[in-house]
Amino acid sequence: MQSPCFRVTKEGCFKCICCQNSHGETNPTSKIGIIITCHREFIDAMASSIQPNSQFTNHECLPSCLELLSNLKEAYPHYSQTNLVDEIRAHEYYHLSVSRHVCLDYIGNGLFSYYQQQRYHHPTDDSIASSSSAPPPSTLQFASLNEPFFNISYKSVSLSTQLLYGGQESELESNMSRRIMEYMNISKYDYSMVFTANQSSAFKLLADSYTFESNHNLVTVYDYENQAVEGMIDSAKKKGARVVSAEFSWPNLRINSRKLRKTLVAKKNGRKKRGLFVFPLQSKVTGTRYSYQWMNIAQGNGWRVLFDASALGPKDMESLGLSIFQPDFLICSFFKVFGENPSGFCCLFVKNSSISQLNKSSTSLGIISLVPVAKSFEDKDDFASSSSSSTSSVSDQENSAEFQEIKQVSDQEPEKITTLFEILNWGNKSNKNRCKKVDQSECRGLDHADKLGLILTSSRARYLINWLINALTRLQHPHAEDIYHPLVKIYGPKINFNRGQAVAFNVFDWKGQKIDPTLVQKLADRNNISLSCAFLQHIRFSKMYDDEKNTILEGVTSGDNIKRGKLNCGVSVITASIGMMTNFEDLYRLWSFIARFLDADFVEKERWRYKALNQTTIEV
Repeated sequence: MQSPCFRVTKEGCFKCICCQNSHGETNPTSKIGIIITCHREFIDAMASSIQPNSQFTNHECLPSCLELLSNLKEAYPHYSQTNLVDEIRAHEYYHLSVSRHVCLDYIGNGLFSYYQQQRYHHPTDDSIASSSSAPPPSTLQFASLNEPFFNISYKSVSLSTQLLYGGQESELESNMSRRIMEYMNISKYDYSMVFTANQSSAFKLLADSYTFESNHNLVTVYDYENQAVEGMIDSAKKKGARVVSAEFSWPNLRINSRKLRKTLVAKKNGRKKRGLFVFPLQSKVTGTRYSYQWMNIAQGNGWRVLFDASALGPKDMESLGLSIFQPDFLICSFFKVFGENPSGFCCLFVKNSSISQLNKSSTSLGIISLVPVAKSFEDKDDFASSSSSSTSSVSDQENSAEFQEIKQVSDQEPEKITTLFEILNWGNKSNKNRCKKVDQSECRGLDHADKLGLILTSSRARYLINWLINALTRLQHPHAEDIYHPLVKIYGPKINFNRGQAVAFNVFDWKGQKIDPTLVQKLADRNNISLSCAFLQHIRFSKMYDDEKNTILEGVTSGDNIKRGKLNCGVSVITASIGMMTNFEDLYRLWSFIARFLDADFVEKERWRYKALNQTTIEV
């Protein structure tokens, strides 16, 4: 007989630990009670995945990666059912293992695979697709090539004109639009889509086109400084809009529901507040998740809703239920190759019934076309050198498409499209098939997400992000009289069944002083680990946290505040994001690196180590 917890959670997880145990006489009678019990047992199992009640005070005495992975599988036997991700990673993203690069700074959805990129550059090389059991090619043989999959060209056209009348599309652009809408489970009969250069362009386009002159309010829900949103705010203010930002309660950084509800809900006289409500389902910095119902409340009170899906994990759109909420606008980001090429584009979706609400005269740059360029697959001359994913701040990731304009794959019609089945069964490919050309509109990264599905990808991310948080909080500075000072402080939700795949944290020295996040990021980069930095803001402290408030908040002058000389108060943090292809070893390597700060002389040692290597500039 199935556990009641299994019946509740089987659609949202891989039968977490509570789903495997019999509850006997303690079987909850209410659905809420079942869920609470399930989540509690998940937390208890996570705590047992690393030597229970143990603290680590020496970076040289950490358990091995294999031991901890075995413990995780013992606590969550169904983690082994996510092995398909590891198989795809080994076959399609083998550059991650060859370069030993840990990529925890990617936000968005990957379009292509590294294998697909190499097939484009080396279509007849036997070593690429010889056998699924063959070792990955050498780094020198398949060094990263700065050859993108397509070019972009900018259009000087208003958003409403583009949506209403469109324009001539290339076959690549048409196929890519259709594939992305299929991937996101969005119907062309409900929404129209435009490509934009990056997330900032998408937000600014909408701000320039939205009728803030008659709908004077703009409400945003972001617990961190977002350059794209700041650009929208600046444009809205120029049109006379009144801007309100949601507040987040310390220390869990949940939405201050009372204030936000008061902002959205119509007054007693029945007059509705009209404007634009900008809402992400979760924070891409802290991993805090927000209720879908905020969109429902806003729409019920006359607001237009912009849903920012950029922080969602693969296939999370399947759980959204667009047919129920149907936001007026939706934004989502895409990059090319995970761990390889962070550039890409952003998609702005507009509900067809909302197009009439946009200004028809506003024209601004930002809308782009995807342009194919003829290139022979047999031409192997003059390949560019390798460029790996660089460490970046959150705002850098949002604008990464500006870094490089994209070249492309062949515009010739392929003789045969390589399918996902063939990817996982390389040994069955014949020599003649190796010479076939790759479809330039084939999005193998999206194919992988579709094959893995919502339950597998979300469950794996849940296991990994919660394990990382558990591991980080076990690192403690030794002190006299058995008093321990934590090395790491987590901001936002801790171990939690229902949290996002990002975590915000800071590292502290043995004196309790915060180590500059940019310094930690820089040292991580030198250890081949890519992290991001961010700035938490709009934090509300209750009276009981007044003393803590004075020691935590920092003042930063940025954006429009520079002109006014006004300080923006918040907390600078490091953030790590779990991607679809992130594995346990990636997180173990991050944990081992952070543990090195338990050595009081670690930073100084790094300084002298790089000086000994004849570094001309000592940045540490």
